[in-house]
Amino acid sequence: MISSQVTLTSAYLKTPRAAAYAGIIFSVLLFAVFALMRLSVPSDPLEQGSWLAGDTTYVALAMNLVPFSGVAFLWFVGVLRDRLGEREDQFFATVFFGSGVLLLAMLFAAAAAIGAIIIAFHAAPEAVEHSAAFRFGRALAYGMINIYLVKAAAVFMITTSTIAIYTRLTPRWLTIGGYFIAFALLIGSYYLDWSILVFPLWVLLVSLSILWDDGLS
Repeated sequence: MISSQVTLTSAYLKTPRAAAYAGIIFSVLLFAVFALMRLSVPSDPLEQGSWLAGDTTYVALAMNLVPFSGVAFLWFVGVLRDRLGEREDQFFATVFFGSGVLLLAMLFAAAAAIGAIIIAFHAAPEAVEHSAAFRFGRALAYGMINIYLVKAAAVFMITTSTIAIYTRLTPRWLTIGGYFIAFALLIGSYYLDWSILVFPLWVLLVSLSILWDDGLS
């Protein structure tokens, strides 16, 4: 009787195959978020906020896509942990999961800051534009994305690549590439605004490799 209950529970807790597509969904959504933001919001954090008076439809759409990309990323992390199984080391698992959570926290906080700026501007345009509150919110979102989120993403990539070396979670070329991309983010993210896009590209490649392995197995 006990054996049948364990088998039934394991069947219900098995990771659904659809979860393997989570990384691809996250990559596409994050690409869309940053592309839509760049179409409307200048990259310079010291700009005067003239974009607020224009059409903010793209920005609003990007902010609405952020929660979906965050959920997809959590599913992606779950897929990686499921593939590791008993091979998962507690130390690396803590850094791996913690950096992923920090990454999402920065992404959500930056989206909330941009969303708050837009709402406040529509409520009182004269009071918000060129105000100290606007400059603070704009600088806060910029710092979270271009400094802290990028660094958390680099730590996530380094940890994942380290785990992959010992467990053969991904192809070796992708593992080595993860190190190079992570160090490039750590050094050059402040100077290259579009450097953050290499992270979802890396996630996309990892997800495709997982799907490829599942198809061969």
